[in-house]
Amino acid sequence: MKTSAKQVALFIVVGCAAALVHLSVVVMLVEHARFHPLAANFVGWLAAVGVSFGGHHWLTFKSAQPSDRSVPVAARRFVTISACGFAVNQATYALALHWSAVRYDWLLMWVLVMVAVATFLASRSWAFRDSARR
Repeated sequence: MKTSAKQVALFIVVGCAAALVHLSVVVMLVEHARFHPLAANFVGWLAAVGVSFGGHHWLTFKSAQPSDRSVPVAARRFVTISACGFAVNQATYALALHWSAVRYDWLLMWVLVMVAVATFLASRSWAFRDSARR
Protein backbone atom coordinates (compact mmCIF):
# COMPACT_ATOMS: atom_id res chain seq x y z
CA MET A 1 0.00 0.00 0.00
CA LYS A 2 1.75 3.14 -1.24
CA THR A 3 1.49 6.37 0.72
CA SER A 4 1.95 9.56 -1.25
CA ALA A 5 3.49 12.78 -0.01
CA LYS A 6 0.13 14.46 -0.65
CA GLN A 7 -1.66 11.95 1.58
CA VAL A 8 0.86 12.47 4.38
CA ALA A 9 0.55 16.26 4.02
CA LEU A 10 -3.25 16.07 4.17
CA PHE A 11 -3.04 13.79 7.21
CA ILE A 12 -0.84 16.37 8.94
CA VAL A 13 -3.17 19.27 8.05
CA VAL A 14 -6.30 17.42 9.22
CA GLY A 15 -4.49 16.09 12.28
CA CYS A 16 -3.30 19.57 13.23
CA ALA A 17 -6.85 20.92 12.90
CA ALA A 18 -8.22 18.14 15.11
CA ALA A 19 -5.34 18.53 17.60
CA LEU A 20 -5.99 22.27 17.77
CA VAL A 21 -9.66 21.61 18.59
CA HIS A 22 -8.65 18.98 21.16
CA LEU A 23 -6.03 21.14 22.84
CA SER A 24 -8.20 24.29 22.78
CA VAL A 25 -11.07 22.48 24.50
CA VAL A 26 -8.70 21.07 27.14
CA VAL A 27 -7.11 24.44 27.89
CA MET A 28 -10.50 26.21 28.06
CA LEU A 29 -11.92 23.58 30.41
CA VAL A 30 -8.85 23.48 32.67
CA GLU A 31 -8.32 27.24 32.80
CA HIS A 32 -11.92 28.47 32.88
CA ALA A 33 -14.05 25.62 34.20
CA ARG A 34 -11.48 24.12 36.61
CA PHE A 35 -11.61 20.65 35.04
CA HIS A 36 -8.85 18.21 35.87
CA PRO A 37 -6.64 17.81 32.77
CA LEU A 38 -7.58 14.12 32.36
CA ALA A 39 -11.32 14.86 32.40
CA ALA A 40 -10.80 17.77 30.01
CA ASN A 41 -8.75 15.48 27.75
CA PHE A 42 -11.76 13.18 27.29
CA VAL A 43 -14.03 16.10 26.36
CA GLY A 44 -11.34 17.43 24.01
CA TRP A 45 -11.10 14.05 22.27
CA LEU A 46 -14.89 13.94 21.83
CA ALA A 47 -14.81 17.41 20.26
CA ALA A 48 -11.94 16.54 17.92
CA VAL A 49 -12.98 13.10 16.68
CA GLY A 50 -15.59 14.51 14.29
CA VAL A 51 -13.10 16.98 12.82
CA SER A 52 -10.60 14.19 12.41
CA PHE A 53 -13.00 11.71 10.79
CA GLY A 54 -14.52 14.26 8.43
CA GLY A 55 -11.17 15.56 7.28
CA HIS A 56 -9.65 12.14 6.81
CA HIS A 57 -12.70 10.67 5.10
CA TRP A 58 -13.21 13.52 2.64
CA LEU A 59 -9.58 14.62 2.17
CA THR A 60 -6.78 12.34 3.33
CA PHE A 61 -8.27 8.96 2.35
CA LYS A 62 -10.84 10.18 -0.18
CA SER A 63 -12.26 7.36 -2.26
CA ALA A 64 -12.37 7.57 -6.04
CA GLN A 65 -15.64 5.60 -5.92
CA PRO A 66 -17.54 6.96 -2.91
CA SER A 67 -20.65 5.12 -1.79
CA ASP A 68 -23.29 5.72 0.85
CA ARG A 69 -22.16 2.51 2.54
CA SER A 70 -18.53 3.57 2.83
CA VAL A 71 -19.22 6.34 5.37
CA PRO A 72 -20.75 4.16 8.14
CA VAL A 73 -18.14 1.43 7.66
CA ALA A 74 -15.25 3.88 7.72
CA ALA A 75 -16.81 5.76 10.66
CA ARG A 76 -17.09 2.60 12.77
CA ARG A 77 -13.53 1.60 11.95
CA PHE A 78 -12.19 5.10 12.52
CA VAL A 79 -13.96 5.56 15.87
CA THR A 80 -12.55 2.19 16.97
CA ILE A 81 -9.04 3.30 16.04
CA SER A 82 -9.58 6.72 17.59
CA ALA A 83 -10.91 5.23 20.83
CA CYS A 84 -7.91 2.91 21.07
CA GLY A 85 -5.63 5.86 20.35
CA PHE A 86 -7.42 7.84 23.04
CA ALA A 87 -6.90 5.02 25.54
CA VAL A 88 -3.16 5.13 24.84
CA ASN A 89 -3.29 8.94 24.92
CA GLN A 90 -5.07 9.01 28.28
CA ALA A 91 -2.82 6.41 29.90
CA THR A 92 0.34 8.13 28.65
CA TYR A 93 -1.01 11.54 29.64
CA ALA A 94 -1.92 10.31 33.14
CA LEU A 95 1.58 8.93 33.66
CA ALA A 96 3.19 12.09 32.30
CA LEU A 97 1.04 14.31 34.53
CA HIS A 98 1.94 12.19 37.55
CA TRP A 99 5.69 11.90 36.94
CA SER A 100 6.53 15.18 35.23
CA ALA A 101 6.70 18.79 36.36
CA VAL A 102 6.00 19.97 32.80
CA ARG A 103 2.77 21.96 32.29
CA TYR A 104 -0.34 19.92 31.38
CA ASP A 105 -0.78 21.62 27.99
CA TRP A 106 2.80 20.92 26.87
CA LEU A 107 2.49 17.31 27.96
CA LEU A 108 -0.74 16.93 26.01
CA MET A 109 0.85 18.34 22.85
CA TRP A 110 3.64 15.77 23.14
CA VAL A 111 1.16 12.92 23.65
CA LEU A 112 -1.02 14.03 20.72
CA VAL A 113 1.97 13.97 18.35
CA MET A 114 3.04 10.51 19.51
CA VAL A 115 -0.41 8.99 19.05
CA ALA A 116 -0.86 10.63 15.62
CA VAL A 117 1.68 8.38 13.90
CA ALA A 118 -0.04 5.19 15.06
CA THR A 119 -3.42 6.63 14.09
CA PHE A 120 -2.22 7.36 10.55
CA LEU A 121 -0.93 3.83 10.05
CA ALA A 122 -4.10 2.21 11.42
CA SER A 123 -6.38 4.55 9.47
CA ARG A 124 -4.54 3.93 6.21
CA SER A 125 -4.40 0.17 6.57
CA TRP A 126 -7.81 -0.53 8.13
CA ALA A 127 -10.36 2.28 8.61
CA PHE A 128 -10.08 3.61 5.07
CA ARG A 129 -8.56 0.55 3.39
CA ASP A 130 -11.23 0.46 0.67
CA SER A 131 -10.41 4.04 -0.34
CA ALA A 132 -8.29 4.78 -3.36
CA ARG A 133 -4.66 5.52 -2.54
CA ARG A 134 -3.16 8.65 -4.01
